[in-house]
Amino acid sequence: MKKHSGMRPHDIVILLKIASKYEEDWYMKNLSYELGISASEVSESINRSVIAGLIANDKKRLMKLALLDFLQFGLAVVFPQQPGALVRGLPTAHSAPPLNNLIESIEPYVWPFAEGKVRGQAIEPLHPKLPEACIKDAEFYQLMALCDSLRVGKVREKKLANEELKKRLK
Repeated sequence: MKKHSGMRPHDIVILLKIASKYEEDWYMKNLSYELGISASEVSESINRSVIAGLIANDKKRLMKLALLDFLQFGLAVVFPQQPGALVRGLPTAHSAPPLNNLIESIEPYVWPFAEGKVRGQAIEPLHPKLPEACIKDAEFYQLMALCDSLRVGKVREKKLANEELKKRLK
């Protein structure tokens, strides 16, 4: 068995892209294309996730409870983030669906993105191509925004994000 050299930020992106497909079949080459991540990186990421117990040994089934636990208790510790400068971008965290319907905020959080239409505090995405991938897939976008709520949110935002992730991943 390969050695586990630690999770990388794009591992979360790949896991949540798989989760966004629900029970639909998926292929590594499609993940690579849809996310703008090389096929070899997708393959290595899936291997790391198998070793971490986040994907089953068959490399097809998400271990949803383990993923939920990691997102809830580990994401903000392993991949912390602080809001940065004001930039134009794509809304994330509580500024994006589904939490933007529940939480009002004066200053939105955004992933820096040249084609973005919202000005807000920068949140570094878990992968540079993330905004482009999210524009193409609304369900995936919402999962990634919920994860950013776990990374940068206060207690209320984290609680709401956890509840929403549990609904979507079970």
